[in-house]
Amino acid sequence: MRDPSQRPRPAEPAAADDPRVLGLRRLLGIVDRLRAEDGCPWDREQTEESMAPHVVEEAHELAEAIAGGDADEVSTEAGDVLLNVLLVCRIAQESGRFDLAHTADAISEKLIRRHPHVFGDVEVTGSEEVLGNWEAIKKGERSEAGGDTSALAGVPRGMPALLRAMRVSAKAVTAGFRWRDVGGSLAKLVEEVGELQAVLPRAALTSVGKPELPEGDWQRIDHELGDVLMAGAFLASYLGRDPEAQCRSAVQRFEERFRALEEHFDGDLQRELEILEEGWKTVKTAEVPR
Repeated sequence: MRDPSQRPRPAEPAAADDPRVLGLRRLLGIVDRLRAEDGCPWDREQTEESMAPHVVEEAHELAEAIAGGDADEVSTEAGDVLLNVLLVCRIAQESGRFDLAHTADAISEKLIRRHPHVFGDVEVTGSEEVLGNWEAIKKGERSEAGGDTSALAGVPRGMPALLRAMRVSAKAVTAGFRWRDVGGSLAKLVEEVGELQAVLPRAALTSVGKPELPEGDWQRIDHELGDVLMAGAFLASYLGRDPEAQCRSAVQRFEERFRALEEHFDGDLQRELEILEEGWKTVKTAEVPR
């Protein structure tokens, strides 16, 4: 238990003249105006369902801006995400389903409930214990609501696959299903690569372009290739890295090198493989370290 002299402080509402509150009030007024009868035709046509892809797109743009590190760009993209959330809440308000006040109150109650080490008397030793408590509280909430009580519940199926794999791995680890160390995860990746090699027929390995294989072969290849990709994402999770960001960076590096290779050969890549490999080494060596 905490020292009585260090009782948890309640979450006090932000002051009415807080610049953040004033900025949000202004934005709310703009959103209301856009949805008014004489507002913007496009905004008035939107529904919760039509807004969903915009929310996802803006979230991806925000993540990309964060990776880029430019503060102005991050602020701009965060604003776009906020606008989309406010529009969803405003649309729902008009149909009587819920409104921003309900949404804000609900997330506030959830945050207080899931942070007993901040707003209650629970003591923790670090972030790992915080995550364990968080998942336990979520499981209890789902149980009370008659929902899915699996440790893997709550990971959206629509998430990008590598990101979803990372979240599933993290939840499994928090629940106790884990390798003893990172080496165990790496060994699993090597094992899955071996299983993929075992199901790849020679016709696939020697084919120029997509091989012609029986459907049964494709099913086994898809299965094992999927396991390799998932094991790689799990390894990234064990290392505390983001496989989605890593893959995005790898694709960007490949694109930059490929474009440099095109420039190196004046746009003509119809050459012997050995020549292309030498060119690839040249452009890779010439890269500016980042």
